[in-house]
Amino acid sequence: MKRILTGCLVVLTFACLATLVRAADKPAEALLTGTWQCQSHGGSRGEMSFTLDLQQNGEDVTGSVSSPLGDADIASGSFKGHHLRIQINGADTAYILTADYQNGKLVGAWHTTNTGEKGTWEGKKQANN
Repeated sequence: MKRILTGCLVVLTFACLATLVRAADKPAEALLTGTWQCQSHGGSRGEMSFTLDLQQNGEDVTGSVSSPLGDADIASGSFKGHHLRIQINGADTAYILTADYQNGKLVGAWHTTNTGEKGTWEGKKQANN
């Protein structure tokens, strides 16, 4: 009886460890995929709300932005080690947004490639995503 109980405990232990390993190896795909309500600060336009629709596939991030300045696709994007970097090309300048994913939010900075404008921004994922 003791051998059967010991065998069951060993099997249960391995099953628990395998579950933990699978959870640790699972990609963080769901972290960014969805709609994000964002707010930028700084620059010549001051405070501005914008929406990011993001799709994450491993470290690659695609999607679009919607703002009072217009809509655009994300030209390039990556998410490595909970650090997001995206480039959005406007008519006459590119916007570079970087952020860290912290407690379900994105918090970071932005700058333009040609005017030197810069500021900060944050975003929160919509609950239904």
